[in-house]
Amino acid sequence: MPYHTNRVEDLLFKHKSVVKVDMADLDGEKENLANFLRSQFKLNSSITPEGLELNMEDVSTYALARGVNKFVYRKNLNSTHWVTVENNVVKINKFKNQKKAKKNKHPTTPSIIKHGW
Repeated sequence: MPYHTNRVEDLLFKHKSVVKVDMADLDGEKENLANFLRSQFKLNSSITPEGLELNMEDVSTYALARGVNKFVYRKNLNSTHWVTVENNVVKINKFKNQKKAKKNKHPTTPSIIKHGW
């Protein structure tokens, strides 16, 4: 049997490539997202302090971003959060505070009817 150095090197030095989901401000939703990805897309993930990690051989970064975006919309978080992709990281970002609408200083409009008394 011939000895293949490439095969041995592949086994010894193979780094697991992972796709990460960074969701720092949604700590309470990590478990829900992991369950959603498992039930909808048959993807197993591990929970980390920053978010989730998935094996890159199971899913591409953009397919994972679509799944995470679907989760954000189903949880009605789309008014406060949005999803981006950077390298092998799918990030759930939070919108910055919206400007408040200006209040009318004079909420009642003055009457335009002239009184004759």
